[in-house]
Amino acid sequence: MSEGGDVYDLTSANSNVETFCDLARAADITGRTIDDVAAGLLDDAERLSSEYVDERIERPVVPDEVWAAGVTYHISEQAREAESETPDVYLDVYDGERPEIFFKATESRTVGPNEAVGVRGDSTWDVPEPELAVVLHRGAIVGYTVGNDVSSRSIEGENPLYLPQAKVYDRCCAIGPCVASAESVSDPHGLEMSMRIERDGTVLYEGSTSTSEMVKSCEEIVSYFTRHNSVPEMVVLLTGTALVPEEGFTLKPGDDVSIEIDDIGVLENTVTAV
Repeated sequence: MSEGGDVYDLTSANSNVETFCDLARAADITGRTIDDVAAGLLDDAERLSSEYVDERIERPVVPDEVWAAGVTYHISEQAREAESETPDVYLDVYDGERPEIFFKATESRTVGPNEAVGVRGDSTWDVPEPELAVVLHRGAIVGYTVGNDVSSRSIEGENPLYLPQAKVYDRCCAIGPCVASAESVSDPHGLEMSMRIERDGTVLYEGSTSTSEMVKSCEEIVSYFTRHNSVPEMVVLLTGTALVPEEGFTLKPGDDVSIEIDDIGVLENTVTAV
């Protein structure tokens, strides 16, 4: 946990609190907020150096499942139309009441900060998709993190029914660097988000946007995700992207991708072929 710039190891205060899920579970049982539960452990928790944390930072939450919403920004609707041979389906989703929600990754297909995200060996057009990620415990919003929904645009563009293959594969998703509690993020729909892609020290892409551009709110997306759906205890739900590199750009092994969202932090990953 980070408090006032200092970082604490809450597991040193109570061995029953080993994961973010443990914190969320304790908050749910006691009717308190996650911040309150964490604050109650600080006096007995070991303070860590920033160097120690930087060297050992891992996924801040280990989700049972990762899901994602698509076509939630106007530019993503335009990009999906441009890549597809059946563009009308994306316009229908952007204008429709029901959001596009799809399965993205299992725990084993998800990586953390400073790990390598993957691009498929049978894909010719691959892009990172920086997204605000909602962290859910038993279907309720308990925090936010940064997500990278790495995708094959060539496979999806060939046929929308190929979406699972374009989205779900080894190292297809990154989350981190931390979970900002729901209480600490005053407005998830007013956060600045930026992405930077470098190759051999050269900046190939740099852009920024705001989550205020989302056509659907986090609450709306979560509502549709949990309808008639028995969701696992811990889920990360990506909310869509508005930062799309120009057509013709594709990720290559060795690239560095950096995604930053206000109030949460910076998620950095390299790229590898899978």
